[in-house]
Amino acid sequence: MEFQDKLLKCIDCGDDFVFTAGEQLFFYDKQFKNEPKRCKTCKTKRVAVLGVPSSGVPSGPFAKVETRTVCSHCGKETTVPFRPTQGRPVFCRECFQQRRQAATA
Repeated sequence: MEFQDKLLKCIDCGDDFVFTAGEQLFFYDKQFKNEPKRCKTCKTKRVAVLGVPSSGVPSGPFAKVETRTVCSHCGKETTVPFRPTQGRPVFCRECFQQRRQAATA
């Protein structure tokens, strides 16, 4: 399949940007269904605002977030699949399971 550069319009700033043949090939190989919506500048700004690293990590409301923290019960360092809310306890997997079992008993 042969690709040619395409001119697209950014949904954020309205400027035209080039969707290169190489980028199209990459999208095709990864089986991405949608063309990019933002120019590189707006995409970089958006990633910075969302606080997601631009290393190919998924972003958006359904992206998985891993946060390093300390368990509020045992003090062990752990990672949790969310961003902790200030003032609310955060538990490691073991303490969370113990609390869950105690609540259902």
